[in-house]
Amino acid sequence: MDPLWIATGILVAVYAVLITEKVNRAILAMLGASLMVLFGILNQEQAVAGVDANTLALLIGMMVIVGITSKCGLFQYVAIKAAKVVKANPTGILIMLTLITAVFSALLDNVTTVLLIAPITLLITDALDTPVFPFFFAEILASNVGGTATLIGDPPNIIIGSAAGLSFNDFAVNLAPISAICLVVLTGIIYLMNRRALAAIPKSASEKIMRFNEDEAITDTLLMIKSLSVLALVLLGFTLGHGYGVQPGTSALAGAALLMLLAYGHQSGEEQSEAVHHIFGEVEWVTIFFFGGLFVIVAGVEDVGLLEFFGQKVLELTEGDMMWTAFFIFWASGILSAILDNIPFVATMIPLIESTADTFGGPEAIEPLWWSLALGACLGGNGTLLGASANLTVAAFAEKAKQPIGFVKFAIRAFPIMILTLMIANVYIWLRYF
Repeated sequence: MDPLWIATGILVAVYAVLITEKVNRAILAMLGASLMVLFGILNQEQAVAGVDANTLALLIGMMVIVGITSKCGLFQYVAIKAAKVVKANPTGILIMLTLITAVFSALLDNVTTVLLIAPITLLITDALDTPVFPFFFAEILASNVGGTATLIGDPPNIIIGSAAGLSFNDFAVNLAPISAICLVVLTGIIYLMNRRALAAIPKSASEKIMRFNEDEAITDTLLMIKSLSVLALVLLGFTLGHGYGVQPGTSALAGAALLMLLAYGHQSGEEQSEAVHHIFGEVEWVTIFFFGGLFVIVAGVEDVGLLEFFGQKVLELTEGDMMWTAFFIFWASGILSAILDNIPFVATMIPLIESTADTFGGPEAIEPLWWSLALGACLGGNGTLLGASANLTVAAFAEKAKQPIGFVKFAIRAFPIMILTLMIANVYIWLRYF
């Protein structure tokens, strides 16, 4: 059989089963990657070379850092303090949690952020005796908008940055401004959608929250200081390292190792081993293996020329015009990322964009296409529950709390907001790059 058809069949089959959510995505990606090698599309060396080690290192390093930091109660402290700053006003709490989620999603990553914020949100909504949906809905949208702003905020950005050689500073300069604009718009919409319902909550419910003691949330002050210090060093490494040839993955792993040393170095050998085993157990290995397998699958379809073929078709459709190519990639990314998980979609699009470099004058000339892909994928992830990993993570919390977020209920409210933010971002792309 023609390798092109075999590789295409594997890619389509993986995407089709991925959408159904019948098979764990890590299992699916690993099976797809294995088939690429077993059918001879790639040899072992090509498969290994196709894995983006920098992306995996960055994800693992940040997961370890955030895992240790979460032990000190910092995130719970911030959420409770924010609620009390607005005098436990329900609408004020909703807005504060929206903003906190967006900021943390930019500095950490959006999946980790919602893992930390969701339990606190359930605690607060339980005290208010109100449904959690408006809060979770706002946090999902904010996590994707906030994650758009930086290299580490959203997994698609991590993949794009590593593949295109774009630094932390590049992302902050190009995407943070439009992320902030979209966040302001989103916050206004969230306020208008919920102000009447939340205003009806009795004052006695707010008084429960005012009795929360945020200081009790901090369980280890020394660990908090160590964690914040290491996180600051890692962010410094992200901003300065690119100029010295130090990749973000290196900075993240170095920070993770340093924080483990500071947190557990004073313990005995046996205690250290137990602590390190525990913290590595909190790494989202499903995500890591999903990424690894996905990289091999994409390397396979790239090797047989499928993505180059589609790249040429896109150029034919847009008649080789950079602006229209950027707009096409942006809207295709936005709409399709709402239907598919944006991570596999972006991984597939990267080689396609790379194939257009010769037409437009080299790798530097296609930079607007990378920003179009990043904006479309990250903002498009807000369209449905399937759009981004953070969405499904929050949905899992809601289901455990017996307040499930319906797919249709979410999409009816989220899809129009996603389209609005895409329209705003389209204007930004036009004004900034063309």
